[in-house]
Amino acid sequence: MVQIDLTVATPEVLKKYFIGSLLSGGGVVPAPRASAEIWVNTVNGLQNGSLSTRLGIPMIYGIDAVHGHNNVYNATIFPHNVGLGATRQSCRSWSEKIRILLQVGKACERSKFQRLDPLLVRRIGEATALEVRATGIPYVFAPCIAVCRDPRWGRCYESYSEDHKVVQAMTEIIPGLQGDIPAGFPKGVPFVDYYGTKVAACAKHFVGDGGTHKGINENNTVIDYHGLLSIHMPAYYDSVIKGVSTIMVSYSSWNGKKMHANYDLVTKFLKNYLKFRGFVISDWQGIDKITNPPHANYSYSVQAGVLAGIDMVMVPYNYTEFIDDLTYQVENNIIPMSRIDDAVRRILRVKFTMGLFEHPLADLSLAHLVGCKMHRELAREAVRKSLVLLKNGQSPEEPLLPLPKKTPTSILVAGSHADNLGYQCGGWTMTWQGQGGNNITSGTTILDAIKATVDPTTNVVYTENPDLDYVRDGSFSYAIVVVGETPYAETAGDSLNLTIPFPGQTTIQNVCSVIDCVVVLISGRPVVIEPYVPVIGALVAAWLPGTEGQGVADVLFGDYGFTGKLSRTWFKNVDQLPMNVGDENYDPLFPFGFGLTTHPVNAR
Repeated sequence: MVQIDLTVATPEVLKKYFIGSLLSGGGVVPAPRASAEIWVNTVNGLQNGSLSTRLGIPMIYGIDAVHGHNNVYNATIFPHNVGLGATRQSCRSWSEKIRILLQVGKACERSKFQRLDPLLVRRIGEATALEVRATGIPYVFAPCIAVCRDPRWGRCYESYSEDHKVVQAMTEIIPGLQGDIPAGFPKGVPFVDYYGTKVAACAKHFVGDGGTHKGINENNTVIDYHGLLSIHMPAYYDSVIKGVSTIMVSYSSWNGKKMHANYDLVTKFLKNYLKFRGFVISDWQGIDKITNPPHANYSYSVQAGVLAGIDMVMVPYNYTEFIDDLTYQVENNIIPMSRIDDAVRRILRVKFTMGLFEHPLADLSLAHLVGCKMHRELAREAVRKSLVLLKNGQSPEEPLLPLPKKTPTSILVAGSHADNLGYQCGGWTMTWQGQGGNNITSGTTILDAIKATVDPTTNVVYTENPDLDYVRDGSFSYAIVVVGETPYAETAGDSLNLTIPFPGQTTIQNVCSVIDCVVVLISGRPVVIEPYVPVIGALVAAWLPGTEGQGVADVLFGDYGFTGKLSRTWFKNVDQLPMNVGDENYDPLFPFGFGLTTHPVNAR
C-alpha cells in the first residue's frame, strides 16, 4: 500500500519493507540526461529487490507522463492538455461522421461541420505508452481530467476544457495508454493490454479540483451535489467504463471536506456506485494535507485517508512512519483488516492485469522509440491542430495569414518565447516547474521552424525585445512576435492578474504599432490580451506546444490551415472570472468554441 520516491529507494528497502510501488517525482531521474538503458537498468535493479521477497510480488513503478514522457531527456513532448482540448478536425462526409460515431461515440455537429479530435489524443496515448515502456516503466499518472472553471488556477493547462463534454471525449487517451477493452469485459475492472507496449493509466484528481474558489490550487470547491456530478464527475464515468487502472485523489476539498478524507465520494460513490475495481492512490503527501498545517496529526491522517478508501499512499519519503502507524491502527482495530484486504486486492488486481507477474523485468527492445521521428511527427500534427486563430487582419477582407514565405525585405521575429524551447514546453518538462532555455531537451524552437519554412532567399532577423527605433529603421515586410507565460506548475502558477510577463507587452507595442505583425501567444490558459488586440494584425493562441515548434510554422505559412477552436472562454478582464460558457452574464472577448479558419495555400 506504500509508494515511495526513487530518491529513497534501494533494492534492500523494497525487500525489507515489502514496498508496493515506486515513483519518480517531477524531475527525479536516475542520472542527468539518463538514457533508456540507464532507466531500464535502474527500474530492473529495484524490481529485483521486490522479487526477492517471500512471495516475490513485483512492485509497480509510476511516473508523471502528462504530455509525453516529460521527465526523460530526448523524449517527445506533446502539447499540454489545454491545447489538445482545442484540436478540431473538419468532417467532410457523412460516412466519416458515422465512422467517428462508431469509434469514439461522438458525431460531428451538423451546423458547424466540426468535431473534436479524440482519436488524436488516443494516438498520443499510444505513443506516450511506447516511450514510457521503453524506459522500463509500466504506470503513468495521466490523464488529468479536471474541468478547469477558472484560468487563475495554476494547473489549468493540465485540463482539456471548461466543458465536461470536451473532457469526456478526451478520455479516449485512456485506451491509447492501456489498450482497447475486449467485448463483454466487466464494467469498472482495470484493463491493460500488455505485450510490453501499454501502461496502466491514472485518472486525476478525484474530484472537483478544477472548480476551486478563485482558482486557488488545493483550495475548496464550493458547489452543490448536482453541480459536482454534472460538471466535475462525468469524465470519471467514462474513465471507469474504459477500464482505467487507477484514480488519484485531489488535494482539494468539496464544500469544506478534504477529498483525501471523503468516504462518501471515494468509497460510496466511486467504488460502490461506479463499481470502480482498480486502486485509488493518494496525491504526493496527500494524506498529510488532511490536517492544517500538514502532518500536524499524522495518525489521524492515516486513519482518515485509509478509511476514506485510499488504497495506495504516495508517502513518498517517510515510509517507516506510515507503515508503523498503519500497522498499529490495524492491530488495535482502529482500521479493520477488511479495509486492508480491499486495498491489497485492488493493487494486486492491477498488477496481475498489467502482466507484472509474468513479465516483471523490462528490456531494451523499445529503446529506439524514445523521441523517434514518428512520434515527433505526431506531436507536430497535434501542434498544428491545437492552434487557435483569434484575429486575422484588421478586416475580414484583408487577412494577414497565411504569411508569404518569400519577401522582398527581411522578416522580423521578436519576443522572449521565439527561441526558447523550455518556454514552449512549459511546466512538467524535465523538472516539476519546467525551465527556460534550449538545452533542457531536444526539439525545434519556433524561430528555427520559421527559418526552416521560409524561402531560402528570405532573410529572418531575430531580436528578442526591439525598441521602436529599431523596428522603424528595419524595413521589414512583416513581424512575428512570440511572447507569453514562463513555465510553472501547480500552486506556483496560481495568478490573480493573468498578465503577460514583462517585456511581452512592450514587445507587442513596439513591433505591432509600426508594422504588420502576427502575435503568437505561448500560455497555459487565456491571459489578458484585450488592450493589445487593436494594434495586433493577427493573433494566435498556441498554448504550450511542446518540443515540435515546426507545427506552428506549418500553419503560419499556409502549409496547413487553422482549425482549432477555443476549449476555454477568453475573458476581457480578470474581474469577470470565473466565467464559463452558459453563464448568465456571459460577455467574453472570445467565446468558447471560437476560432477562425484558413485554408492551405501550399499543396501537400
